[in-house]
Amino acid sequence: MSIGSRAVLRSSLLLGIIALLGSVLLAGVNALTRERIIAQEQRRVLQQLNEIVPANLYDNGLYDDVIEIEDPAFFRHSKPVAVYRARMHGQPVAVIMRVIAPDGYNGDIGMLVGINRDGAILGVRVVSHRETPGLGDPIEIEKSDWVLGFQDKSLQYPAGPGWAVKRDGGQFDQFTGATISPRAVVRTVHTVLLYFQANKQQLFAASNEGSPQ
Repeated sequence: MSIGSRAVLRSSLLLGIIALLGSVLLAGVNALTRERIIAQEQRRVLQQLNEIVPANLYDNGLYDDVIEIEDPAFFRHSKPVAVYRARMHGQPVAVIMRVIAPDGYNGDIGMLVGINRDGAILGVRVVSHRETPGLGDPIEIEKSDWVLGFQDKSLQYPAGPGWAVKRDGGQFDQFTGATISPRAVVRTVHTVLLYFQANKQQLFAASNEGSPQ
């Protein structure tokens, strides 16, 4: 083998080793980054859940005790509904359902709805939306206390016709110049209450702790 050929071979081997080391390093960085992203997402979701059900009210792994349900008779979106179950000493405390209102002004409105075991609302939070800034965005807790008006409500309070915005004859405020966004949220919260009433036993039936979503 000539000197030139050996030089080319050495250069090729060196480039191959560098490429291999680069691939290994990139894979390692991606793995570490992915784990960090997953951990951050878990913390973010748990923080959202704890805004509705404070940590002192349950002793199970709230993020891990989760099931997914699909019921087109109630939920008008193709994405499964995640249900987080809060328990104290093994006894049901509450559920928090991650649902989507598909009829916002600009599309889907992602929500968390917490219900205690007696069927009363512990809290509602809008976690994602594309509503018009300044009109529909008061559904966010950061912009308005409107969602706090759901707390302690149930199917009995208000009764059926009351579960609508005032423009539709109900008891919930709409926003100045914007009715579609609050209407979508009210309708979906009411649907969650109806589903809970019809499926309470199944929702709390078995612990899924240790099997994250």
